[in-house]
Amino acid sequence: MDKRGFVGGVYALFEWIMRFSVINLLWLLFNLPILFFIVNLIFAQTIADFILLLIPIIILIPILFFPATTAMFASARSWIVDSEDLPLIRTYWRFYKSNYKKSCLGGIMLTILWVICVVDVYYFAQYNMPLMYVFIAMGLILFVYTINFFSLLSHYEMKLFALLKNTLLVTVASPLLFLTVVLSSALILYMSFEVFPFLIPFFTGAIIAFLSFSAFYRFYLKIEALKEA
Repeated sequence: MDKRGFVGGVYALFEWIMRFSVINLLWLLFNLPILFFIVNLIFAQTIADFILLLIPIIILIPILFFPATTAMFASARSWIVDSEDLPLIRTYWRFYKSNYKKSCLGGIMLTILWVICVVDVYYFAQYNMPLMYVFIAMGLILFVYTINFFSLLSHYEMKLFALLKNTLLVTVASPLLFLTVVLSSALILYMSFEVFPFLIPFFTGAIIAFLSFSAFYRFYLKIEALKEA
């Protein structure tokens, strides 16, 4: 047995575990105010309390969740594309600051769409089941669109409108990418919430970002190869 190969493999494994765990913990730290309101939302006793707690969550999502998640995707991109061993905390903070304005503006638009979609699902669940399923399907598309938005924002330098338009094109252009994002995210979330809850604080978000960007990057390389052919 090649001990150097074995030791090298173990070192690489622990390096990846450290990358995922550090970035995931940073992501949760930056989203701590949202998590605080979500925990209180779960234990809300009345509809008035529920709405009162939901409002700050909706307000905070564009200004905290979207920049923090973009920085997480940008960190995953640096591992996949650049193969650089950069300081994790300092690099995450740099990505967070450099993409903050664009991710926040995009987050406002996407948060509005998510609120509309969730409200429609809730409403039609009581009055029109077929339409409820239509909006659930739209929510699935919006989920993939949101994931692809993070991937494109972390990979390209372009204006916000062009970014949103190209995200839509990527979302509808590749059924394989669409399915990969849905299935990989669903699997990680299922494993995290139903089988291994300890994954949530240390790995869940970072692994979803890594797998989703990996799938996007393979799609990107295929497009670039077609352009050169």
